[in-house]
Amino acid sequence: MEHLQWFPGHMTAAMRMMEESLKLVDGVLVVLDARCPHASVNKKLGNLFKDKKVLYVINKCDLIEKKDALKTVSDFKSEGITAVSVSATDKKTVDALYSAVFELLKEKIEKNKAKGVNKPVRIMVAGIPNTGKSTIINALVGGRKTVTGNKAGVTRGKQWVRIRDLELLDTPGTMPPAFESQTFAKHLAYVGCMNDANIDFNDLSAELLKELSEKYPELLKEKYGITEGESVTEMFDGICKIRGFIKKGGIFDYDRCSTAIIDDFRKGRIGKIVLD
Repeated sequence: MEHLQWFPGHMTAAMRMMEESLKLVDGVLVVLDARCPHASVNKKLGNLFKDKKVLYVINKCDLIEKKDALKTVSDFKSEGITAVSVSATDKKTVDALYSAVFELLKEKIEKNKAKGVNKPVRIMVAGIPNTGKSTIINALVGGRKTVTGNKAGVTRGKQWVRIRDLELLDTPGTMPPAFESQTFAKHLAYVGCMNDANIDFNDLSAELLKELSEKYPELLKEKYGITEGESVTEMFDGICKIRGFIKKGGIFDYDRCSTAIIDDFRKGRIGKIVLD
């Protein structure tokens, strides 16, 4: 598979905008994808936010097992990082996130009260593309107040959203200028954090099948009837037969097959999977 990289020009401007906006906020929410939480950490953002209170939001936890969500939060905690697991469709976890924000900034809020200052807490919401930043904000607000989408790079400008005693600044998704690990880069491509238009789905789905055959062979067997030891070509052929992806002349339609595999994975139809 070719070397993956995606850092459009608008991301440079987005980073500058975020840096300028930091003086306006009390803290930062960094939203990560629960299926690849470590891959979706943009270390460049971490350096940018080093002087702010930061809460890492492990989002889309409905797509992984609860034990894996707990382990991820524990792993981050062991690194001195405050994290909370969330599913935007689960009100209980959204309420817990709301409480965690105020716990994070408890000291700041108490200092303001002591000075007689009564103003909303201001939080920047950041992360790489398509981790669900806008969806998290909408869940906190309880309605569709920001622009959301299921493709990378939907939010292009900054947006302020008010909810009770909280003001949230939605920001564009920002990728690191370079990936330290191509494994992490592939994980981000699998979950849709990169622009699909720049990716060969045949290669991507082949890499995904290889990885899942090592980590989750039982899920592949249950979903596609794939047995241990099959080559990628054999896996593709088997899926084409099961799903009817066959062109005239009995030729397997690998393009349709590749798209279906990635779609099945992203929508959780293969199973609850953590990649890193």
